Amino acid sequence: MRPVSAHWIKRSATALVLAVGVAALSACGGAGGSAPGPDATPSAPVETSSASPKPSETAAPAFIAPLTGLPVYEEVTKRPLAVMINNLKPARPQSGLSHADIVWEVLAEGGITRLVSIFQSSALDEPIGPIRSIRPYMIDIGEAYGGVLVHAGASNDALAILQHSGKADLDEINNASAYFYRESFRKAPHNLYSTIPKLREGTEKLGHNETADVPAMTFRSAIAFSPEDPAAADVEVKFQLDSYKVSYRYDPAKGTYARSINGEPHTDLNNDEQLAAANLVMLSAKHRTYDSEGRLEINLQSGGEALLFQQGRVIVCEWERESGDIVRLVKDGAELPFAPGKTYYHVLPSSSPLASLVTYQ
Repeated sequence: MRPVSAHWIKRSATALVLAVGVAALSACGGAGGSAPGPDATPSAPVETSSASPKPSETAAPAFIAPLTGLPVYEEVTKRPLAVMINNLKPARPQSGLSHADIVWEVLAEGGITRLVSIFQSSALDEPIGPIRSIRPYMIDIGEAYGGVLVHAGASNDALAILQHSGKADLDEINNASAYFYRESFRKAPHNLYSTIPKLREGTEKLGHNETADVPAMTFRSAIAFSPEDPAAADVEVKFQLDSYKVSYRYDPAKGTYARSINGEPHTDLNNDEQLAAANLVMLSAKHRTYDSEGRLEINLQSGGEALLFQQGRVIVCEWERESGDIVRLVKDGAELPFAPGKTYYHVLPSSSPLASLVTYQ
């Protein structure tokens, strides 16, 4: 097992190493040159961060966003924001999700799902939400990325963890109402929103560190598939309820999987853009219901079965996690890299075989 410190590095060191890598890659020539190396810049068009406008038509991005592996024009130094996004039908379409670097979809009470959305490389000055309450395993996910936890209230167990803990926490109900607002076009509780600038202001005013150690993630444009990794252009995921059927269709021109829910495109209300990700991760994890309200414990420590979808193929693998680190995907003892772009995780109960909850062709 690798030591935890091998996965974690300061942002400044990450930006320096990656900036040098980008410069070297730029010197390797265009599509007409030799075959790209394992970390080459993607030949397909690559989405860049919205953190800053393009300074000129000819300047090349000098930095890499830590959580997407995508080129950006300014160094990404702010700590991530881990925002709890409502995924009930009355809350859809949500706002801001197309700008999240990473999205985790996890079960909450009664079979509904919630989205733990990690924002770092975007400076989006548009609404993000609707924002809802937090659970202990959502705290775990957000903190794994060094994130400021953004939510409105908490379960009793989550509140017990957060109170007097000194954690980087922006709670609309208990400590940070000034940095959230209500919209009039939806009814409460599906109408609570914020923006990245407001949340950054709240982080500063509440005295939380504005930077943090962010886990080092591995990205490669040229993924080394094996013959046993079948094509997977269409992916379907079923959570506990029939009303939460998630599906994806791979677009080879964009190199991303477009997301739908219950057969309808899942879009961002801000821009009408269909949500999409370069990497889809399916994790099988132990779930336990522990009270009459249906609240859950989800084990995101012990590892288990996993599927990784990228570039129109699927890799059957496992997930593991060392103390203080993020979830890592491994196969034959080696960590699997991600394709540059956004990553969506889906945490599914191990009480059912993963093959019965995730289908693809």
